[in-house]
Amino acid sequence: MKNKIAEIIATWFGCGKSPKAPGTVGSLGALPVIWLLSHYHADVFAMLILALFLFFIGVWATDVMIKKSAVKDPSFVVIDEVVGQMISFALIWPMLGHQHAWGFYVFAFVLFRFFDIKKMGPVRFFDKKVRNAWGVMLDDVFAGILAAAVLYIGAFLFVR
Repeated sequence: MKNKIAEIIATWFGCGKSPKAPGTVGSLGALPVIWLLSHYHADVFAMLILALFLFFIGVWATDVMIKKSAVKDPSFVVIDEVVGQMISFALIWPMLGHQHAWGFYVFAFVLFRFFDIKKMGPVRFFDKKVRNAWGVMLDDVFAGILAAAVLYIGAFLFVR
């Protein structure tokens, strides 16, 4: 039972079982949750509390899956992408009510995937040096923080 619950969480309800680009599918799987939260006027703190909850439950689920698969960073584990994608929206949350908010979803998705794939700075550190469930989760947290910073700067400069 524990393994099945961990698998459901780690794969974000099966997104990580995609035969192609499971990380991208996992990131896409986060967007409906983000949209629902913004659509029903949850504030940024509610979204961040959910991200924090998913982070800690993700560490547990990832640890279970690492032990089960004997792989240090299984590609089917995408709860880290979900958390990172959620974080990428933190600084632009008030703008998601804007009539053209779809652009923010696209840019947040693309920027998060860019930082997650390129693995720059702290993303690279946690990916390469912390070889456990914490590292799996934290590299995506930092990819989300970098994406959030770029989105915020872009919104500040180009959205009036």
